[in-house]
Amino acid sequence: MKYIETFKEGEKVKGVYLCKKRISATTKAGKQYEILLLQDKTGTVDAKIWNPGTPAFDDFAPMDYISVLGEVTTFLGSLQFNLLRATKALDNTFDPSDYMPTSEFPIEDMFSQLMQIMDSVKNPYLQQLLKSFFVDDKEFVTEFKVHSAAKSVHHGFRGGLLEHTLGVTKLADTFSTNYPILNRDLLVTGAILHDIGKVEELSQMPENDYTDVGNLLGHLVIGSEMIGNRIKTIEGFPKELGLELQHCILSHHGELEYGSPKKPELAEAVALHFADNVDASMETVKELLRAEPQSGNWMGYQKLFDSNFRKTTTGEK
Repeated sequence: MKYIETFKEGEKVKGVYLCKKRISATTKAGKQYEILLLQDKTGTVDAKIWNPGTPAFDDFAPMDYISVLGEVTTFLGSLQFNLLRATKALDNTFDPSDYMPTSEFPIEDMFSQLMQIMDSVKNPYLQQLLKSFFVDDKEFVTEFKVHSAAKSVHHGFRGGLLEHTLGVTKLADTFSTNYPILNRDLLVTGAILHDIGKVEELSQMPENDYTDVGNLLGHLVIGSEMIGNRIKTIEGFPKELGLELQHCILSHHGELEYGSPKKPELAEAVALHFADNVDASMETVKELLRAEPQSGNWMGYQKLFDSNFRKTTTGEK
Protein backbone atom coordinates (compact mmCIF):
# COMPACT_ATOMS: atom_id res chain seq x y z
CA MET A 1 0.00 0.00 0.00
CA LYS A 2 1.01 3.63 -0.41
CA TYR A 3 1.37 5.26 2.99
CA ILE A 4 -0.03 8.74 3.59
CA GLU A 5 3.34 10.17 4.67
CA THR A 6 4.63 9.50 1.12
CA PHE A 7 1.79 11.38 -0.66
CA LYS A 8 3.00 14.01 -3.11
CA GLU A 9 1.09 16.74 -4.88
CA GLY A 10 -0.10 15.81 -8.36
CA GLU A 11 -0.09 12.02 -8.03
CA LYS A 12 -3.03 9.64 -8.28
CA VAL A 13 -3.39 7.20 -5.39
CA LYS A 14 -5.34 3.97 -5.20
CA GLY A 15 -5.59 1.97 -1.97
CA VAL A 16 -7.40 1.15 1.24
CA TYR A 17 -7.50 3.63 4.15
CA LEU A 18 -9.34 3.99 7.43
CA CYS A 19 -12.11 6.59 7.31
CA LYS A 20 -11.85 8.39 10.66
CA LYS A 21 -14.40 11.09 9.83
CA ARG A 22 -17.12 11.72 7.24
CA ILE A 23 -19.33 14.81 7.36
CA SER A 24 -21.50 16.66 4.86
CA ALA A 25 -20.91 20.32 4.02
CA THR A 26 -22.07 23.02 1.62
CA THR A 27 -20.01 25.43 -0.47
CA LYS A 28 -20.78 29.16 -0.53
CA ALA A 29 -22.49 28.52 -3.86
CA GLY A 30 -24.80 25.99 -2.21
CA LYS A 31 -23.19 22.85 -3.65
CA GLN A 32 -23.07 19.75 -1.43
CA TYR A 33 -19.75 18.04 -0.75
CA GLU A 34 -18.24 15.79 1.93
CA ILE A 35 -15.22 16.12 4.19
CA LEU A 36 -13.32 12.98 5.19
CA LEU A 37 -10.30 12.27 7.35
CA LEU A 38 -8.34 9.24 6.15
CA GLN A 39 -5.73 7.48 8.26
CA ASP A 40 -3.02 4.85 8.09
CA LYS A 41 -0.21 4.10 10.54
CA THR A 42 1.91 6.95 9.14
CA GLY A 43 -0.62 9.73 9.63
CA THR A 44 -3.81 11.33 8.35
CA VAL A 45 -4.91 13.34 5.32
CA ASP A 46 -7.95 15.52 4.69
CA ALA A 47 -10.05 14.21 1.81
CA LYS A 48 -12.95 15.68 -0.16
CA ILE A 49 -15.82 14.19 -2.15
CA TRP A 50 -17.04 16.87 -4.53
CA ASN A 51 -19.83 14.85 -6.13
CA PRO A 52 -21.47 12.79 -3.38
CA GLY A 53 -24.47 10.66 -4.22
CA THR A 54 -23.02 9.30 -7.46
CA PRO A 55 -22.41 5.55 -8.04
CA ALA A 56 -18.67 6.11 -7.48
CA PHE A 57 -19.28 6.44 -3.73
CA ASP A 58 -20.66 3.62 -1.60
CA ASP A 59 -22.49 3.91 1.67
CA PHE A 60 -19.74 3.80 4.28
CA ALA A 61 -19.41 5.25 7.76
CA PRO A 62 -16.65 6.62 10.01
CA MET A 63 -14.33 3.83 11.25
CA ASP A 64 -14.91 1.81 8.07
CA TYR A 65 -12.00 0.79 5.89
CA ILE A 66 -12.57 2.15 2.38
CA SER A 67 -11.04 1.45 -1.02
CA VAL A 68 -10.35 4.75 -2.75
CA LEU A 69 -9.00 6.33 -5.89
CA GLY A 70 -8.06 9.98 -5.76
CA GLU A 71 -5.76 12.83 -6.69
CA VAL A 72 -3.39 14.53 -4.26
CA THR A 73 -3.57 18.32 -4.39
CA THR A 74 -2.50 21.21 -2.18
CA PHE A 75 -4.88 23.60 -0.40
CA LEU A 76 -3.64 26.46 1.81
CA GLY A 77 -0.23 24.85 2.04
CA SER A 78 -1.45 21.40 3.13
CA LEU A 79 -1.99 18.23 1.13
CA GLN A 80 -5.58 17.36 0.27
CA PHE A 81 -6.91 14.15 -1.25
CA ASN A 82 -9.70 14.66 -3.79
CA LEU A 83 -11.59 11.38 -4.10
CA LEU A 84 -12.78 10.10 -7.45
CA ARG A 85 -14.07 6.82 -6.03
CA ALA A 86 -14.64 5.42 -2.53
CA THR A 87 -16.26 2.11 -1.58
CA LYS A 88 -16.29 0.01 1.56
CA ALA A 89 -13.32 -2.35 1.48
CA LEU A 90 -13.70 -6.11 1.63
CA ASP A 91 -12.38 -7.65 4.87
CA ASN A 92 -9.67 -9.69 3.16
CA THR A 93 -8.15 -6.76 1.25
CA PHE A 94 -6.30 -5.04 4.10
CA ASP A 95 -4.33 -5.61 7.30
CA PRO A 96 -5.69 -3.51 10.23
CA SER A 97 -2.17 -3.13 11.65
CA ASP A 98 -1.32 -0.91 8.65
CA TYR A 99 -3.83 1.69 9.85
CA MET A 100 -2.87 2.22 13.48
CA PRO A 101 0.02 4.56 14.29
CA THR A 102 2.34 2.53 16.52
CA SER A 103 5.23 3.29 18.85
CA GLU A 104 8.63 3.15 17.17
CA PHE A 105 9.89 1.06 20.11
CA PRO A 106 9.11 -2.68 20.60
CA ILE A 107 6.22 -3.00 23.02
CA GLU A 108 7.57 -6.03 24.89
CA ASP A 109 10.98 -4.35 25.36
CA MET A 110 9.33 -1.26 26.84
CA PHE A 111 7.16 -3.36 29.15
CA SER A 112 10.20 -5.34 30.31
CA GLN A 113 12.02 -2.10 31.17
CA LEU A 114 8.99 -0.84 33.10
CA MET A 115 8.77 -4.10 35.06
CA GLN A 116 12.46 -3.90 35.97
CA ILE A 117 11.92 -0.49 37.55
CA MET A 118 8.71 -1.70 39.20
CA ASP A 119 10.59 -4.60 40.82
CA SER A 120 12.99 -2.11 42.44
CA VAL A 121 10.19 -0.62 44.60
CA LYS A 122 10.98 -1.75 48.14
CA ASN A 123 7.82 -0.76 50.03
CA PRO A 124 5.85 -4.03 50.33
CA TYR A 125 2.45 -2.37 50.07
CA LEU A 126 3.33 -0.34 46.98
CA GLN A 127 4.98 -3.40 45.44
CA GLN A 128 1.82 -5.45 46.06
CA LEU A 129 -0.33 -2.70 44.56
CA LEU A 130 1.81 -2.49 41.43
CA LYS A 131 1.81 -6.25 40.95
CA SER A 132 -1.96 -6.37 41.37
CA PHE A 133 -2.18 -4.33 38.16
CA PHE A 134 0.85 -5.38 36.12
CA VAL A 135 1.23 -9.05 37.08
CA ASP A 136 -2.06 -10.39 38.38
CA ASP A 137 -4.49 -8.47 36.13
CA LYS A 138 -3.83 -10.04 32.72
CA GLU A 139 -6.71 -8.20 31.05
CA PHE A 140 -5.40 -4.84 32.24
CA VAL A 141 -1.85 -5.65 31.09
CA THR A 142 -3.04 -6.65 27.61
CA GLU A 143 -4.94 -3.40 27.19
CA PHE A 144 -2.28 -1.19 28.82
CA LYS A 145 0.47 -2.40 26.47
CA VAL A 146 -1.29 -1.33 23.27
CA HIS A 147 -3.37 1.65 24.45
CA SER A 148 -2.68 5.19 23.29
CA ALA A 149 -1.90 7.97 25.75
CA ALA A 150 -3.98 10.64 24.02
CA LYS A 151 -6.49 11.32 21.29
CA SER A 152 -4.03 13.87 19.88
CA VAL A 153 -1.13 16.13 20.98
CA HIS A 154 1.31 13.47 22.28
CA HIS A 155 1.67 9.67 22.27
CA GLY A 156 -1.62 9.28 20.37
CA PHE A 157 -0.64 5.91 18.91
CA ARG A 158 -0.68 2.18 19.65
CA GLY A 159 1.72 1.59 22.57
CA GLY A 160 1.74 5.30 23.36
CA LEU A 161 0.52 4.86 26.94
CA LEU A 162 3.29 2.37 27.67
CA GLU A 163 5.94 4.53 25.98
CA HIS A 164 4.83 7.64 27.90
CA THR A 165 4.60 5.76 31.22
CA LEU A 166 8.12 4.37 30.77
CA GLY A 167 9.45 7.83 29.89
CA VAL A 168 7.83 9.43 32.95
CA THR A 169 9.02 6.60 35.21
CA LYS A 170 12.62 6.91 34.02
CA LEU A 171 12.55 10.66 34.68
CA ALA A 172 11.00 10.09 38.11
CA ASP A 173 13.74 7.58 38.93
CA THR A 174 16.38 10.14 37.92
CA PHE A 175 14.70 12.85 40.00
CA SER A 176 14.75 10.61 43.06
CA THR A 177 18.51 10.12 42.64
CA ASN A 178 19.22 13.83 42.17
CA TYR A 179 16.93 14.98 44.98
CA PRO A 180 17.19 12.74 48.08
CA ILE A 181 14.26 14.55 49.75
CA LEU A 182 11.98 12.52 47.48
CA ASN A 183 10.43 9.25 48.58
CA ARG A 184 11.58 7.13 45.63
CA ASP A 185 9.09 4.33 46.15
CA LEU A 186 6.14 6.72 46.26
CA LEU A 187 7.35 8.74 43.27
CA VAL A 188 8.15 5.73 41.07
CA THR A 189 4.86 4.05 41.95
CA GLY A 190 3.02 7.27 41.13
CA ALA A 191 4.84 7.48 37.80
CA ILE A 192 3.98 3.91 36.81
CA LEU A 193 0.33 4.38 37.78
CA HIS A 194 -0.17 8.04 36.87
CA ASP A 195 -2.07 7.47 33.60
CA ILE A 196 -3.72 4.08 34.13
CA GLY A 197 -7.10 5.84 33.97
CA LYS A 198 -6.55 6.32 30.24
CA VAL A 199 -7.43 2.68 29.59
CA GLU A 200 -10.99 3.71 30.48
CA GLU A 201 -10.87 7.36 29.37
CA LEU A 202 -10.06 6.49 25.75
CA SER A 203 -11.52 3.80 23.54
CA GLN A 204 -9.22 1.29 21.90
CA MET A 205 -7.42 1.89 18.62
CA PRO A 206 -8.22 2.66 15.88
CA GLU A 207 -11.22 4.63 17.22
CA ASN A 208 -9.14 6.22 20.01
CA ASP A 209 -11.85 8.62 21.17
CA TYR A 210 -13.15 9.74 24.55
CA THR A 211 -15.56 7.36 26.24
CA ASP A 212 -18.55 8.51 28.29
CA VAL A 213 -16.67 8.01 31.55
CA GLY A 214 -13.64 9.72 30.00
CA ASN A 215 -15.66 12.80 29.13
CA LEU A 216 -17.48 12.92 32.45
CA LEU A 217 -14.63 12.15 34.86
CA GLY A 218 -11.27 12.24 33.05
CA HIS A 219 -8.31 9.92 33.55
CA LEU A 220 -6.97 11.55 36.73
CA VAL A 221 -10.16 10.84 38.65
CA ILE A 222 -10.61 7.44 36.98
CA GLY A 223 -7.04 6.45 37.83
CA SER A 224 -7.36 7.59 41.44
CA GLU A 225 -10.55 5.54 41.80
CA MET A 226 -8.91 2.48 40.25
CA ILE A 227 -6.02 2.77 42.72
CA GLY A 228 -8.33 3.40 45.68
CA ASN A 229 -10.45 0.36 44.86
CA ARG A 230 -7.38 -1.85 44.45
CA ILE A 231 -5.88 -0.61 47.74
CA LYS A 232 -9.01 -1.83 49.53
CA THR A 233 -8.12 -5.38 48.51
CA ILE A 234 -4.65 -5.19 50.13
CA GLU A 235 -4.80 -5.98 53.84
CA GLY A 236 -3.06 -3.46 56.08
CA PHE A 237 -2.29 -0.93 53.34
CA PRO A 238 -1.35 2.28 55.25
CA LYS A 239 -4.14 4.85 54.90
CA GLU A 240 -1.75 7.84 54.74
CA LEU A 241 0.39 6.19 52.05
CA GLY A 242 -2.71 5.54 49.96
CA LEU A 243 -3.81 9.16 50.29
CA GLU A 244 -0.37 10.43 49.28
CA LEU A 245 -0.34 8.19 46.21
CA GLN A 246 -3.83 9.21 45.14
CA HIS A 247 -2.88 12.87 45.63
CA CYS A 248 0.06 12.40 43.25
CA ILE A 249 -2.30 10.96 40.64
CA LEU A 250 -4.93 13.68 41.06
CA SER A 251 -2.43 16.56 40.92
CA HIS A 252 -0.01 15.41 38.21
CA HIS A 253 -1.30 17.93 35.61
CA GLY A 254 -0.07 20.63 37.96
CA GLU A 255 -2.75 23.28 37.53
CA LEU A 256 -6.53 23.33 37.97
CA GLU A 257 -7.00 24.76 34.47
CA TYR A 258 -5.11 21.78 33.03
CA GLY A 259 -7.50 19.27 34.57
CA SER A 260 -5.98 18.57 37.98
CA PRO A 261 -8.60 18.46 40.75
CA LYS A 262 -5.75 19.37 43.14
CA LYS A 263 -2.50 21.28 42.78
CA PRO A 264 0.64 19.42 43.97
CA GLU A 265 1.04 19.57 47.74
CA LEU A 266 3.80 16.97 48.19
CA ALA A 267 7.38 17.00 46.95
CA GLU A 268 6.69 13.75 45.07
CA ALA A 269 3.59 15.27 43.46
CA VAL A 270 5.65 18.22 42.22
CA ALA A 271 8.29 15.87 40.81
CA LEU A 272 5.67 13.67 39.12
CA HIS A 273 4.05 16.71 37.52
CA PHE A 274 7.37 17.86 36.07
CA ALA A 275 8.29 14.37 34.86
CA ASP A 276 4.92 14.03 33.12
CA ASN A 277 5.17 17.49 31.57
CA VAL A 278 8.73 16.97 30.32
CA ASP A 279 7.96 13.65 28.63
CA ALA A 280 4.71 14.89 27.08
CA SER A 281 6.31 18.14 25.86
CA MET A 282 9.34 16.47 24.33
CA GLU A 283 7.17 13.92 22.52
CA THR A 284 5.09 16.82 21.19
CA VAL A 285 8.26 18.44 19.86
CA LYS A 286 9.36 15.14 18.31
CA GLU A 287 6.03 14.69 16.55
CA LEU A 288 6.08 18.32 15.39
CA LEU A 289 9.53 17.98 13.84
CA ARG A 290 8.63 14.66 12.23
CA ALA A 291 5.45 16.02 10.66
CA GLU A 292 6.88 19.33 9.42
CA PRO A 293 7.67 19.06 5.68
CA GLN A 294 9.37 22.45 5.28
CA SER A 295 13.03 22.51 4.33
CA GLY A 296 13.84 25.74 6.18
CA ASN A 297 14.71 25.97 9.86
CA TRP A 298 11.90 28.33 10.89
CA MET A 299 8.61 26.45 11.18
CA GLY A 300 6.22 29.28 11.99
CA TYR A 301 3.98 29.91 15.00
CA GLN A 302 3.16 26.77 16.99
CA LYS A 303 0.10 27.15 19.19
CA LEU A 304 1.09 24.47 21.69
CA PHE A 305 4.29 26.34 22.58
CA ASP A 306 3.03 29.86 21.83
CA SER A 307 6.18 30.57 19.83
CA ASN A 308 7.68 30.68 16.37
CA PHE A 309 9.40 27.29 16.47
CA ARG A 310 12.80 26.68 14.89
CA LYS A 311 14.66 23.51 13.96
CA THR A 312 18.06 23.12 15.57
CA THR A 313 21.00 23.41 13.20
CA THR A 314 23.34 20.45 12.81
CA GLY A 315 26.46 22.54 13.31
CA GLU A 316 27.80 21.43 9.98
CA LYS A 317 28.94 23.98 7.38
